[in-house]
This record gives sequence, structure tokens and C-alpha cells, in this order.
Amino acid sequence: MSNLYKKEAPFQVFISFKKYLDVLEHIRYNDRLEYRVNYAQSLIDKTKNFQEFKDGFQDIALLEKHEELIKLLLADLFPTGLTNNEIKAASIPLSNITFNYTERFKNILKDAGKDFEIELRNIDDDEFYVFCCCLILQSYFKKNIKITQPFYYDIPNKQGIMKHYKITVNSDFTEIFPTDNAKIPSDEVLDTLLENIDDFKLWKKYFPPSSWILKGFTIISLVDCTSEVALSDLKSSMISIDPENLSPDENLIEIFKSYFDVPELNFGLMLFNKKDQRLEKLPIYENLFTNHILDFWINAFDEETRKNTFNNLNHNSKPIVISNVEKLDHEIKSLPSFKILKNNKINSFMVIPIMKDNELLAIMEFTSPVPNSFNGLKLKKMEFFTDMILFSLNRFSFEKNYQIEAIIQREYTTIHDSVVWKFRNEAEKYFNASLSKKIYTLKQISFKNLTPLFGFSDIRSSSEKRFNLMLEDLNQQIECLHGIFSLVNSDSEKYLLALDIFENELNNEIKADSEQRFQRLLREEIHPYLQAKLEIKSSSEVKAKIKDYFAQVFTQNDLFYGNRKSLDDSITLVNRKLADMLDESQVKAQQIFPHYYERFKSDGVEHNLYTGQNIAPELHYHSKIVHKLRYWQLKTMCNMELEFQNFKKDLPISLDIASLIFVYNEKIDIRFRMDEKRFDVDGAYNSYYEIIKKRLDKAHIKDSTERITCPGKITIVYFGMENQKEYLEYINKLQKKEILQNDIEFLKVEDLQGITGLLALRVSLA
Repeated sequence: MSNLYKKEAPFQVFISFKKYLDVLEHIRYNDRLEYRVNYAQSLIDKTKNFQEFKDGFQDIALLEKHEELIKLLLADLFPTGLTNNEIKAASIPLSNITFNYTERFKNILKDAGKDFEIELRNIDDDEFYVFCCCLILQSYFKKNIKITQPFYYDIPNKQGIMKHYKITVNSDFTEIFPTDNAKIPSDEVLDTLLENIDDFKLWKKYFPPSSWILKGFTIISLVDCTSEVALSDLKSSMISIDPENLSPDENLIEIFKSYFDVPELNFGLMLFNKKDQRLEKLPIYENLFTNHILDFWINAFDEETRKNTFNNLNHNSKPIVISNVEKLDHEIKSLPSFKILKNNKINSFMVIPIMKDNELLAIMEFTSPVPNSFNGLKLKKMEFFTDMILFSLNRFSFEKNYQIEAIIQREYTTIHDSVVWKFRNEAEKYFNASLSKKIYTLKQISFKNLTPLFGFSDIRSSSEKRFNLMLEDLNQQIECLHGIFSLVNSDSEKYLLALDIFENELNNEIKADSEQRFQRLLREEIHPYLQAKLEIKSSSEVKAKIKDYFAQVFTQNDLFYGNRKSLDDSITLVNRKLADMLDESQVKAQQIFPHYYERFKSDGVEHNLYTGQNIAPELHYHSKIVHKLRYWQLKTMCNMELEFQNFKKDLPISLDIASLIFVYNEKIDIRFRMDEKRFDVDGAYNSYYEIIKKRLDKAHIKDSTERITCPGKITIVYFGMENQKEYLEYINKLQKKEILQNDIEFLKVEDLQGITGLLALRVSLA
């Protein structure tokens, strides 16, 4: 294999001028013009001592050694009069080795820098190999193959702008023939190969590496098509929106630089919110786009002026183009708003409204620190991709709304994926009926004969903690007010007396309305009094204490709320962590068998699962599915407990959770309640299950004051010995995995109202 290609190829490649020398021989013996005959004779004589020119060579050092001779030999193909205009060179076919450049090509490579290495754009090794094979089919087998794939060189200019050049190739002076080791495929095989253009291994089987010989040279001509390539890249970037990942193309600015031929360019884009009549940034582009002028537009005008401006754009949406900021009128440059340009070194810019049906969708800005970067001709180039911008913005808006709907369904509604099919069936019937102008009444959505699974991880003693923290907050507030009133004059005595009464009430015999009455006193009397003290002459110490006091007041209820906020924050963190773990694990549970799943967050997290044949009628349902789901539920709740132990130390307020699973063997029905937009158990018989669930939370061990749930332990409540045997097997598995300890408690649950005979297992987490 020759070293002329960096990539593997079916050729052995030899640089040769034989076919061109044959052309000169033909001129010498057949041309009627004497000067052409003499010219051809002269070139042949100059090269006759260099047999490698005819036989071919692989040592590329000879190209430099014979540079002047090659230039003389190829002079007819590279006219001197066109050398400063044409971008042209001789080349080894499909390689990066080029020679005998025109002056314009030399200057382009010089501007690219010493370290730049010319390479074909966007062609991988396998594609390159098949393309070489197609050349063999064209040249040797005379197959009429139209290779439409264009090739490009990407070469940066002196300013660093990436320029794109389309390559056209003249292969008149090349020849391809097989070696002794080459395989000569039949026409049937060649047709098969062309039908399987992407089967690279198949092509290599019939055209092994180095099994053919390519001799000669090609002439490549380059055409600057930077605008066309940049426009194509721009369109690709704008339409390639991933619904799962709405992230920007980091090369977008570079593409704009190439397209407008502006080396120092910044780009901004803001969407227009029609409802609020204001521009909005795109969060995904916040670090990529500049928005200097648009930022100013948002902040500089008052609300009414801004709305009028946007209204006027609907009637006159003409873009603004300023080639050179310094040439603006003196009156404009003296305006305060002009500073936004100077502060951000903007010396040339375009501001372009994007309209659809005479309504504003977005506004773009292009800015540059270089004067005269933008003008009417650059603005004209915008016309070529305006439609693509509209498409991209509409697509972005669609994807945004789609994901918002997904968030709403996930976070605010209970139509779980496993049951959406039934809602969709009804919705489709309704939609089809509406198309036919028929009346269709939506049927109730229900699922019958389901096995329920229920569990909760309850934050223990949260109500008691909240009450104690409320007392701490209110006592701190009273103490802070005492400190303020002790510094002011006698007109505060009545407030000190009222505070003493409330302090005594809070800490001794608190009443149901104590907090509300204290709140009213603050809102109607004390706070207006303190505000007045800030506005009149008061000592700096008094004003500082009052300001510090109001900084601690929660404005929504006029009370100190710091301790209770820490509790609320702690509960929110616990709920979010446990719910996220449950949701994530539940995705795996759906793979056991599709089932309806819902969970609720309050002071802890509870969840319901309903499984049965009716949830997924097309799948086979059997009794082992319930056992698998029950084991999954127990294991998941153990993992939630263990994870809680890991992060509880980081909570603002120390909390504990207690977890419980309720096992119920009877089948129940669920129905979607249109008024509440959620599923609920259906029928009086099934309500017994709901009653048990609600009463287990505070249930005690029989003949004891101890709760059946306990922090650091999992409690399983059930009816009958069959369930006990089943869960002992699950517990044994988790004990072997060192998730649970070997301290199982067998408990009886106290008789609840209308509910007797409940048993419980309780076991500690490892």
C-alpha cells in the first residue's frame, strides 16, 4: 500500500504524467501549427530523462524536486493570465496531496497559516473506501454512476473566518487497472454492490486494499461557496431540535461569521411574548447570545412606551441597519441610550424583527465592533433564510409547549402513561364524531378487578414540630419587639403590655385564635407605628433595629417565619428526594407489568399501584406478577429509607420517617372522576380498602400505646397467614442482601373502627 493516502483504499497510487505526455506526443505528430508542434517537442525533450514521469512514482519529495519542471510541463493547463483569479492545483486523486498551485490558491493557503493541513470535509474512512471503489466501476467497468456527493475544503482566511470551497475534479489524466491479485467481479456482483452502498465489508471483499493501481494526476478547481455552505449549515442547525434536549448549536455564531463574512460578530435573539407584550430571552442561548441592544430595549422604556413600540412594529416592521455608528447624527449620539453602543463596543449593527402574518414573533440583532461590518447587502442576505427562521421558531415553540404539557401531566395530573391508551381511545372517538358533525358522549373511564398496592413514608411528628417551631418564631418576634420598644418613648407602653399578654398566652394557655389575634395586632397597630418611626426623626440605633426586625418578617402574614420555614424546607427536600426515588424505581416496575401508579406528597410520600389484566389487555397477566410487584415495592421502600438516612444529616431541621406497606388481596375497581380529574376507588364495597388505608397512619400495636410504624423500620400490615408467609420470603431475600436486619417482630394491630384482625410484621433496616 502506498503512503500517498492517509486512509485505506483499494488502490496502489502512483503519480504519473504519462497520459498528458501522450497528449503532447499527439500534438507533435498531428498538429498543423508549427509553434504548437515545437512547444510539444520542447516539453517532451525536457522530460525524456525523467522516466518516473511516465512510469509513475510514489515519493512525494520528487514533486518539490521537480517543481519548476512540472510547472513548465502543465503550463497549458494552468494559464498564467488566470493565476490570480482561479483557485486551481494539480492533485493526487482523492488525497490531500496537492501541487502546482495558482497564485490565488497559494495565497489562500498562506493566509490559513503554517500549521493548516488541507482535508476533505465530512467523509469518513468507510465512505472514502466505497467512493474509491466507485471510481473503479466508472473508469474500468464503464458503469454509468452519477456520483452526486459534493466535496469541500474548509480553509480559514486571515481573519479566522472559515471559508468553504467546493471542489470540481478533472480526471482526464488518470488511469485505473487491476493488479494480478485483483478480483474481477461479475456484472451481477457489481449490481449487488451498488444496491448495498453502505455495506463496507462487502465492498472490501470484492475490492481488497491495494488490489488495483491508480496512475496519473487530477486537476482540482475550487469555487468559493462559503455563503451557500454556511446557509446550509444554518438551516441544519435551526431545524435540528431534539425534543429531549433543547440545547443550542455552539457553532451558530461561527456559521453567521462565515455567512456574513464578518470576523467579529455577535448575535442576539429574543422571542416576543404576545400576552405580556415584552421580549423574553431564550434560556438555552443565555450564555451564547449577547442581546446588547435587545437587553436595552427591554429595560430602557416604561411599560406603556414598550407596548406602543411593539404595536407599531406590527404596522412597520422595517429592519434597522447602521453601518457605522460614528456617522450617526450628533443629536442621536448625545442621547443617553447611545451609551449602550459605546459600552459594548458596537460600531455596526442590524436589528431585524421576525414577523408572521403581520404579528411580531421575535427580534434578532447582529452587532460588531468593526465599523461597516453590516450594510444593506448583508441585510439582503437575510432573505435567503427568513423562512427557515420562522420554521425554527415555530418548531421551538411547538417543542416548548409539548414539554410544558408533559410537565403538567407529570406534576399536576394523574393520567398515568399506563392508562393513557383508554383516554386516547375515547378522545379519538370524540374527535372522529366531531369531524362527522355527530354528537358523542364521552364514556366513563374505569378499570375493574385490579390488585392494589399501597405504601407510605411518613414524616414522624411533623405537626408537633411545626407547633413548637411556631412558638419559637412568635417568641423571637415578641422578644425583638420588646428590644425596640425599650428604646423608644412612653407612647409604646400599650404595645409592651399587649406583647406581655400574648407572650403569657402563647407559653401557658394558648388558644385556637391566639396566632390570628397576634397577627391582627401587628398588622393594624404595631407595624404602622414602627413604619412611622422610620419616617420621622429617630435615633440611628432605633432605625437599625426596626429595619432588622422587618427583614425577619414574612410579608405574607406579618409574622416571623424563620424556624417554620426551615421545617418546610426540610419537608420539601425529603418529599422531593423520596418522590424522585420512587418515580425512578417505578419505571423499572412498569417493565414487570404495566400498572396504574400515583403518588402524593404532604408530610411524607404515599403511593398507590393498581395492577391487573384490564390495564394492559393485550399482555398476558398471571398471579406471579403481583408477587414481583410486592417484592419490588418492599425493596424500593427499604432503599428509600436507607437513602433518607444518608441525607437526613444535611436537613435544616432534623426529621425522621416511618414507612408502612399495606397488603390487600381483594380485587377492587377504580374510576376516573371527571370533577376531581383523578382516579379513585369505585363502589361502596371497595371503599373498605380506603378506610383501612386512612386509619393505619396513627394505628397502635394491640394492647399498647406504641405506634405500629417506627423510624428506621419497615412495617407490613396484612390479613391472614398466607400474606405473612409471602412477605417473610421477601424479607429473607433482603436480609441476605444485608438490606434488612434479623430482628423481625410479629405484631397484632389494635382494633380500628369497623376493622379487626389486622396483623403486622416489623423489621429494622440494616
